[in-house]
Amino acid sequence: MKEEIRVLIKEEDLIARIKDLAVRINQDYEGKQLHLVCVLKGSVFFACELAKYITVPVTMDFMSVSSYGDAMTSSGSITINQDLDMGLQGREVLIVEDIVDSGRTLAYLAHMLEKREPASLRICTMLDKPQCRISKIDVAYTGFEIEDLFVVGFGLDYSQKYRNLPYIGELKIKED
Repeated sequence: MKEEIRVLIKEEDLIARIKDLAVRINQDYEGKQLHLVCVLKGSVFFACELAKYITVPVTMDFMSVSSYGDAMTSSGSITINQDLDMGLQGREVLIVEDIVDSGRTLAYLAHMLEKREPASLRICTMLDKPQCRISKIDVAYTGFEIEDLFVVGFGLDYSQKYRNLPYIGELKIKED
């Protein structure tokens, strides 16, 4: 099998949109301290780039949640591989995710984190596939809406490959 990648969103367009999101976040959290919850591994590139442009005080924590394994579609089974190190009670929390498709993982995660009594809890995603939504979730900040394609790059992977690409690309697997 041969893997081919077609560029969907160029690096400069990603960075420009991330800066735009940061402007909105800075306005919405003016005078407050923001706690970013980065969902590993895919959103680490996005979360770190976004944090560079947030001007309000920021703390950051990491959580590993999986529903894909090495497949190209979600298994529907959600596993918490690594929980947060810091408490959320009374904090302004922003979950930073790489991509939202079915919404199952984020719905589960948001419900779980709400029980920890944050002052507020919102979601920011780099990519959104609203046509794939199964679970109802409210995404406050969206980088790009995309079609139902399997994408890699800028943190997104296929079987742990392609995270390091500086752009978002559609991955197609062709038979030899």
